[in-house]
Amino acid sequence: MSNKSEILSNLRRHINQTYDMPEIRIDAIQYNNKIDQFVEISKGVGGNAVVLGEGEDLNSCIKNLYPEAKNIASNLPEISIATIDPDTKEAHDLNGTDLSVVRGELGVAENGCVWIPQNVKERVLYFISEYLIIILDKNKIVNNMHEAYEQIQFSDKGYGVFISGPSKTADIEQALVVGAHGPKGLTVILV
Repeated sequence: MSNKSEILSNLRRHINQTYDMPEIRIDAIQYNNKIDQFVEISKGVGGNAVVLGEGEDLNSCIKNLYPEAKNIASNLPEISIATIDPDTKEAHDLNGTDLSVVRGELGVAENGCVWIPQNVKERVLYFISEYLIIILDKNKIVNNMHEAYEQIQFSDKGYGVFISGPSKTADIEQALVVGAHGPKGLTVILV
């Protein structure tokens, strides 16, 4: 038995009373227009969020946003401009990817973040590319993190991540560096 298990076992043995969990009511922030809030906050954290227009082609939108991208990685069936299927590569083979296009499951209006469960073989795809596009259903934006945590589920790979804006740090001499630990640009396309 580990030290932790032994300590907990001793505590349980000596405590004779049980307590019901209290009901917790959280009055978290709500927005009149979650989509507008999400777009505004996404820009505020250094990213970009665009709403795909009715009848607008997703692949054309991506090409217009990142015309210089040559190595485009995506396993999404609707992304016909992809030049790399990330599910056929090892993590180190994805180095040099200009643009990755992935699907988000849930967006949060409060902070502009998107929940991405691992739906690719190598999760490094979310961080190794120069730029990242997240495709998100605009009807799957919630108000706040409380609502988000009630809804998120892990894929069978057991990994997921909230991403908000491009990678950035100001640890060194308080100078902002974008793209230090991941993509230097992030766009969420709301469909």
